[in-house]
Amino acid sequence: MRIAPDPKYDPDFARMDLPDLRINYDPVDPDQFDRPITSFCLETSEDNDDLPLHSHRKGQLVVASHGSVMCRAPGGLWIVPPQGAVWIPAGILHSNCVADFGRIYTVFIDPQVSMLPRTCCTLMITSLVRELIHRLSVFPPLYPLEGPTSRLGRVLLDELVQMSTTDEMYLPISADSRLQHLAAALLQNPGDRSTIGELAARYAMSESTFARLVVKETGMTFGRWRQRLQILIAMQRLTAGSSVQTVSLDLGYETPSAFITMFKKTMGKSPRRFLAERARLINLETLP
Repeated sequence: MRIAPDPKYDPDFARMDLPDLRINYDPVDPDQFDRPITSFCLETSEDNDDLPLHSHRKGQLVVASHGSVMCRAPGGLWIVPPQGAVWIPAGILHSNCVADFGRIYTVFIDPQVSMLPRTCCTLMITSLVRELIHRLSVFPPLYPLEGPTSRLGRVLLDELVQMSTTDEMYLPISADSRLQHLAAALLQNPGDRSTIGELAARYAMSESTFARLVVKETGMTFGRWRQRLQILIAMQRLTAGSSVQTVSLDLGYETPSAFITMFKKTMGKSPRRFLAERARLINLETLP
């Protein structure tokens, strides 16, 4: 895989003090295939190797079929639960961490033909798009430029630009070293229930200064930012099969009902209802 930091983006991103993301599948270099759109199916094991930050000349759509995906890119982290997708435009440094024994589809799109957003985002994809992605992955990546496979790719491109976006699975992370350290600590130990005053003291700051810093750098109050982090972790673990009780304990809640209350306050519905409605919204049909 070609490692190519892009000077258009913050160079401090490559030094962000975040947990190392791991890779447990053979990476693909999409730039070696001279086609406007290609699709690959990748299945993971439990043997993890380091995945460095990298970029492609082509944009990348990461689709979770079984298991969750965490995508790291400038400005934050994206959690992609099963049947969701994250779009990473061409040239953006990123890395993807897939759950053990997961299955993902990666779709690479030439920027000259892509009409997708110029920034990273999460897409709500339909059953038709999922089937097109699967079908395209069955064919060799160097398919004829004219013919059924090429037409299939053009249909997929037309469908993708119509997909809606959401920021529900996005956690903004600042380039500020103190907030990077805090994000790393909370991702490693999401059950840390330290108060904002206690966290401010860790970084030799007053509570008010720390609170202003978080708002300035993330656009959220600290309370909302930590809740978003907890929601992302909860979604990742719930979609991987963990129970509400287990997730609530992992996040430091004394009872499952307290966690459910937080989830409902933030997302407008219970964890189970949110997952069920999301599944119905995208006509849940797992990729083969």
